[in-house]
Amino acid sequence: MIPREETFTSRGRSPAVAARVGIGLGVAITVCFVTGLLSHAAQDLVWFPWPTSPSWGYRVTQGAHVISGVGAIPLLLVKLWSVYPRLYVRPVVRSLVHALERLSIALLVAAVIFELTIGLLNIAKLYLWPFDFRAAHYAVAWVAFGSLLLHIAVKLPVIRTALSRPVEADDASLPMSRALAPPTNNAPDRPGIPRRTVLMSGYLASAVAALSVAGGSIPWLSKLAVFSPSTGTGPQGVPINRTADSAGITDEAIGPDFTLTVVSEAATGAWSLDGLRDMPQHTVTLPITCVEGWSTNAEWTGVRISDLLAAVDAPAESRLRVISLQTKAAFGESVLPPQHSADSRTLIALRLNGEELVRDHGFPCRLIAPSRPGVLQTKWVTRIEVIG
Repeated sequence: MIPREETFTSRGRSPAVAARVGIGLGVAITVCFVTGLLSHAAQDLVWFPWPTSPSWGYRVTQGAHVISGVGAIPLLLVKLWSVYPRLYVRPVVRSLVHALERLSIALLVAAVIFELTIGLLNIAKLYLWPFDFRAAHYAVAWVAFGSLLLHIAVKLPVIRTALSRPVEADDASLPMSRALAPPTNNAPDRPGIPRRTVLMSGYLASAVAALSVAGGSIPWLSKLAVFSPSTGTGPQGVPINRTADSAGITDEAIGPDFTLTVVSEAATGAWSLDGLRDMPQHTVTLPITCVEGWSTNAEWTGVRISDLLAAVDAPAESRLRVISLQTKAAFGESVLPPQHSADSRTLIALRLNGEELVRDHGFPCRLIAPSRPGVLQTKWVTRIEVIG
């Protein structure tokens, strides 16, 4: 027999719980959406004036994106549990408007579950789908956030009424279909988990989930980052997402004949690895931040991009195409905006934490720039072109 809404008698399932959990969930989704837009701008919108200072800017925004997304998962589960009886409301559809409302809720739930699921799998580097993660994640984010705003607008009267009553009040335990009814003194005594317990459990689970990945971006929480790649691990104290082998880097390509070429309208320059070592060397401390949420500080030593541009008579504030030797996987090249090119901290790095770059970190040379997504910190750089 298919249950009805009245079949579910737990006090925990009520507008009081749904509204209060919904506040936290709405805040988490909003933070995740806004920081996701910022990450998209930093990665894909070459015209967007993404700042170079503070150098840890992208570390903060991407860390907040991952933390808020993971923290939203327990809140979503509690929210769905609290409103689950509404799935069995009778009649199923009362009118065209009611049908559209239910359809919008289904779209919201599906979009949010999709976003949080593939986001979590991306953190774990498990790509179990045939589509492009970034494109799908970005597109469905708009669907999820738009559906959330519509849902809040439609349910605002219910939310206001639920929040205006004490969470354990008997009138707040009325079925959701009668949530706007005036308070009564003869509401049924419904068994079940106290609502405060449900709320505290949900928010506590959310905090634990957030802490499990927060250490990837916040160094002093690194020991709690059980679901985030550990910072400080990997060769030379920095994790590696893509190895030289997975990028198709051959020993011949990075052998003694390696040359870095810089091309502008005025001139072309070429440097061997020894030639780069002979140029003025500069050392900076910059974080490298991966889109999966981990980030770590490191000391980088190499040649300033601005010095290479000066050698080919190009302005320091030039838009550049930075091309890698890699032949496999995405991000074989990146565009470096003018504000990054001119920044004195932007280097073609030859050394990491006092040691010559190892092969997997981009030997012979790699790009490092302040406040820039890790996927755009191009490794195994072989050519730089002035494009604007």
